Amino acid sequence: MKNRIVLKIVGMARRYRVNQKYKDRIFRMIFHKKKDLLSLYNAINGTNYTNPDDLEIRTLDDAVYLGYKNDLSFLISDTLNLYEHQSTVNPNMPLRGLLYFTNMLKAYVEEKKCNIYGSKLVQLPVPRYLVFYNGSDSMPDVSVLSLSDAYMRTADVSAGKGDMDGPIQEAIKAADPALECRAVILNINKGHNIELMAKCERLEAYAFFVSRVRAYLAAGCTLEASVDRAIDDCVTNDKLTDILVKNRAEVKNMLLTDFSEKKYRKILVEEAIAEGREEGRLLTIRIFREAKENPEITFEQIAEKVGCTVQEVEDTLKMIGIK
Repeated sequence: MKNRIVLKIVGMARRYRVNQKYKDRIFRMIFHKKKDLLSLYNAINGTNYTNPDDLEIRTLDDAVYLGYKNDLSFLISDTLNLYEHQSTVNPNMPLRGLLYFTNMLKAYVEEKKCNIYGSKLVQLPVPRYLVFYNGSDSMPDVSVLSLSDAYMRTADVSAGKGDMDGPIQEAIKAADPALECRAVILNINKGHNIELMAKCERLEAYAFFVSRVRAYLAAGCTLEASVDRAIDDCVTNDKLTDILVKNRAEVKNMLLTDFSEKKYRKILVEEAIAEGREEGRLLTIRIFREAKENPEITFEQIAEKVGCTVQEVEDTLKMIGIK
């Protein structure tokens, strides 16, 4: 049963959160036109496609990406591509990619009327998953995350750990793990992947814009002033003018909203604690503290430590966006 503190947080979240239904974030806005997305694809793959109609947008309506769309999914030639932008390091990207590809392939099979129960092999496009990272944590130019890194390996289920040996076990070993998904992480902060930036003008311009915002913040400017001055710098240098001039207010609102969402969660917890019942207050403090002090901790471990149900932990943390 949900405690009162959780319900309090839910109510406040509805009042504080603004613009969460924005369909496009800045990265997606920059590459929403086929010709621009095609230029990014060419820069990454060393191809020279010139016809934007060769690219077919496949972005799902009901994405699994944190409540808003920030993905770019498209089909070109024989590849099914998923591009995502991230400003935080997230080791769970392969799992998210797998879930997304599952839905995309399901839609593809249904659309093409493929008979997956027939004797003929169904031909599928090759899935490729790229994550464009521009967070402040240090990351190499290129790295790869694999779903198999998340698999639990115990003595009785790991391939090669059993006592038996033979063709069945060899086949199991060869097919282990049965599912894999790899995410290629590209660092698109200014100064990284210079060759790629040189090939894609809009990607370089986006990196320039983000770097200018950070520079003004570091100099002591407010977020709003930093965004304004960064936009002016881009316009002066003829970078992303088609986006930043026409959609200046929307871009500012997106950045200010993202910033506020990171800050308001703490406010929600503090206000809920101040107004909630004593038991709810103490429970929320303990859940919040465990989650913040150990980002890798599971819901089950938190529940065991603080003496509550897993559902209470899950509801509390999901409502305030901590986990």
